[in-house]
Amino acid sequence: MKKLFRFIFKGILLLVILTVVLNAAVIITGALNMEQNYDSSSGKNADCILVLGAAVRPDGTPSGALKSRLNKAIELYEAGAAPKLLLSGDNGQTNYNEVEVMKNYVLAAGIPSSDIFLDHAGFSTYESIYRAKAVFQVKRPVIVTQKYHEYRAVFTARMLGLSPVGVPCSTSFSSNSTSQDVREYFARCKAVFQCIAKPDPTYLGTAIPISGDGTASW
Repeated sequence: MKKLFRFIFKGILLLVILTVVLNAAVIITGALNMEQNYDSSSGKNADCILVLGAAVRPDGTPSGALKSRLNKAIELYEAGAAPKLLLSGDNGQTNYNEVEVMKNYVLAAGIPSSDIFLDHAGFSTYESIYRAKAVFQVKRPVIVTQKYHEYRAVFTARMLGLSPVGVPCSTSFSSNSTSQDVREYFARCKAVFQCIAKPDPTYLGTAIPISGDGTASW
């Protein structure tokens, strides 16, 4: 029994060490490709601002998390950080459409419709970034999300062959709860294995180049 317990303990210890190492790899990669402020003066020629989706309220307005991301994206667009917005979110059900809410919000802020691209099948961070490259032919995205999530998003983009810049937005709307931290800890581990295996997303489809007219994606 002692040998069995030692074996189990060593297995658990190795698993813990592995998850710590994977998290460190994701965080370091993300941090090296993250900027607090970013505009056209950087000389990096970003081709779009990629906004990752988040929950919407039943009344059709963005949640605090999503509103924060959209406000940062609008700010970056107006600063000349990139010429296009790519709004990626979950529209997997007829009665739930994150990207429509996102589109309406940025339109109300005065963003031209031709500069707004919609990815209706961004069901996860991995799928949003995979589809950004495969469907929208993005190469150099400015990725907007909260900082705790930004590390994983930027890591995924790097691993999928993109040249991203992560620009985190405000997290003042919500607390960094323990449950959120735990979910993100294991999500980073999952991201590493996803980026190694590179599974296809739920949907692909014909190419809609980010250099064109965004309304083609509506």
